[in-house]
Parts: sequence; structure tokens; C-alpha cells
Amino acid sequence: MGEASRIVVAEYSPGWPIVFATERAGLLMILTGGTYVIEHIGSTAVPGLAAKPVIDILVGAESLPAIERHIPELVARGYAYIAEYEATFPDRRYLERLEAGVHTVHVHAVQRDSPFWQEHLAFRDALRADRRLAIRYGDLKRRLAADLGHDRQAYTDAKSSFIQ
Repeated sequence: MGEASRIVVAEYSPGWPIVFATERAGLLMILTGGTYVIEHIGSTAVPGLAAKPVIDILVGAESLPAIERHIPELVARGYAYIAEYEATFPDRRYLERLEAGVHTVHVHAVQRDSPFWQEHLAFRDALRADRRLAIRYGDLKRRLAADLGHDRQAYTDAKSSFIQ
């Protein structure tokens, strides 16, 4: 069953890296007492690629407990912690930021060098390195948004073979 809001795939915005940089700076002020690597992932991290206008951020830590100790402060700073997603991805802590009820930022916090970490960076880097691959992915996302835009899970599932 999909969410009521329709999936929108927007043309690339040069403002997306700026939003990421601002969020990254704020996260670094919160994530203290350890070594954290913060990466811009997802389609908004690929120059020229159409995307849902949501900034995906990957936070890599030495362990999940290192991330978990910061969740209360992240929530206090405006992120919503979605614990129920851990049933699907037990090795990830997921937070999101909404503005006026609209998703603007997703934070995926994982242990550095985990499969989730490696796969998401590899996909981003492949899209950045191969313009034709990025164009094919953008075309697929536009088609899927037109056909399945009312069902987020179906949209996500339909992209998975391309991502693999």
C-alpha cells in the first residue's frame, strides 16, 4: 500500500549540494566524541541527475552504539527518528527532516564499511562517473514516477534491478 502523496521527480538543482553542506555542518556539530564520515548519497548527489527533491545523507560511524548515543540530540535538533525501519534494515539508524510536512532530508546512519555503506557509495560513484548510466537512471525514475508515483514501495522495488 503506497503513501497518499505522489512521487515527484524533479530536474537537478544546484541547490541540493548546498542543502547537503548545511546539513552536514549541523550534523558534525552534534556528532562528537567519535570519528564520523558524512557523505551525500542518492540522486541529489549526482550533478545533472533528476531526483526526488530529498537530500539523502549517509553517516558512517565506528559502530551503531556510537550513532545511537546521539539520537536524542538529533531529535532535539529537528530530525525524526524512525525506529520501525530497523525491522527491515537492522544495521541502519534512520532519521528524517520534514518541513511543512514534506520530506527534505533523510539520514541513513550505519557502521562505516558495512555493506549498506559500501553499496550506496559505489552506486553514487558509478552514476557520477558514467553520464550515460545517470541519464538511463533518470529516465527510469521519471517513467516509474509517472506509472507508480502513487505507490512509494512499488516505485522503490521497480528501481532495484537497475541499482543492482
